[in-house]
Amino acid sequence: MKKAIVIFGATGNLTYKKLLPALNVLINNKRINLDDKIFLVARKDLTLNEYIDDAKTQVSKYIDWDTLSNYLEYIKMEVEQTDSYGVLKDTLDSNGYSDTTFYLALPPELFPIVSSGLNQSGLVKKGEESKRIVFEKPFGQNLKTAEEINRVLWKYFDESQIYRIDHYLGKEMIQNILIVRFANKIFEKTWNHNTIRSIVIKAKETEGIMNRGNYYDKIGALKDMLQSHLLQMAALIGMTKPSSFKSEDIKNAKVRIFKDLEIDKNSVVLGQYKGYLEEKHVAKESKTETFVFAKANIKNNKWKNTPIYFITGKKLDEKRSEIIINFNDDSQLQDMFLGAKKNNTKLIIKVAPEDGVLFQLNVKQPGLSDDIISGNLDYCHTCNWVGNTPEAYEKLLLDIISDNKTLFTRWDEIEAMWKIVDEINGDNLERYIYSNYAHLRQMIKDSKGVDIDDL
Repeated sequence: MKKAIVIFGATGNLTYKKLLPALNVLINNKRINLDDKIFLVARKDLTLNEYIDDAKTQVSKYIDWDTLSNYLEYIKMEVEQTDSYGVLKDTLDSNGYSDTTFYLALPPELFPIVSSGLNQSGLVKKGEESKRIVFEKPFGQNLKTAEEINRVLWKYFDESQIYRIDHYLGKEMIQNILIVRFANKIFEKTWNHNTIRSIVIKAKETEGIMNRGNYYDKIGALKDMLQSHLLQMAALIGMTKPSSFKSEDIKNAKVRIFKDLEIDKNSVVLGQYKGYLEEKHVAKESKTETFVFAKANIKNNKWKNTPIYFITGKKLDEKRSEIIINFNDDSQLQDMFLGAKKNNTKLIIKVAPEDGVLFQLNVKQPGLSDDIISGNLDYCHTCNWVGNTPEAYEKLLLDIISDNKTLFTRWDEIEAMWKIVDEINGDNLERYIYSNYAHLRQMIKDSKGVDIDDL
């Protein structure tokens, strides 16, 4: 069956920076067949060669353009004009492309227009298994707007045809969480409040918003990071073992966690880095947060009284995404070993910039003394697979054309995550303007009595 990937928004940043490099890798690894085609749809009046010349100025990663160009076809199209979809349909039908992926690399406000055009032109029929639509977060700006988008999509597509991308789920170590948890009995049987003291989920960045002011000032860190990436990580860490590792069973297990997870409103601190108001396309009196600290609990017997701490923000001290599982100490630890450090045993799942797993534990110091020191068992994922570790979009695109929905978010996941975030009343939250990470850390320590580096 000949497959077509149709990218709406082919001249946008997402296509240039992520999709074209990922497709290039899949083609070079023979994951896309010679008969398949990538249709690039945009409103600019360009030939394919002109498009490629423009793309070369935008794409920073290596691309074998001679090979990739054989798979590309550029189509000038105004997505707001219904009759223009007929031209696209004729092109696909006349060339025998019966399995089609429509990737909306577009602003969310265009989703209803494109969905209607695809349906009315006959490009997609509701329930047609060989036709699918793909789009990126944000999935709305709150539960109400997410529901509005979803109602439109369900008018033209079944849920089985919809692929919602959260690119964090395509990262290697995010995929690895379930393997670490359920393929190792040492963790599977001890993964509960009796053994685990707390969980810390971080996504820290050193850069500001760069040129994303138009998008970011409407969304902020709560909706951009907590509502999607961080809550997804929490669900993978907190979920019980699914009945199988098929897509629907994993999603069912995650949804149960989302329904039980509750953020402590009194714990939430929002911050905005100094200089944010001077960023391009940011409102001069914007209250949009660029930092979030929050404490949550999962209200079930497995995790009772085990706090989950979320930390995410821009213009911080380091670029680092990781999950820290802090284990309880033995109740007699320091009676038996006078030099033992408290709260020293932890599992760190490293997501970025390096990815891997570090297990920190107490060990005896070499030599004649009986002093206790920290020992690390450190697995570096990228070190072992140099050149072979796929980028998130390579994995996600491959799963899309292979009809594997495990790494894509189902509607009830989106709904449950928005309910968690919408429960937080943004108007009553503490907000700080911070000049650097040390300044922010001290303000939180003074306000909440919490040292966020000591959790």
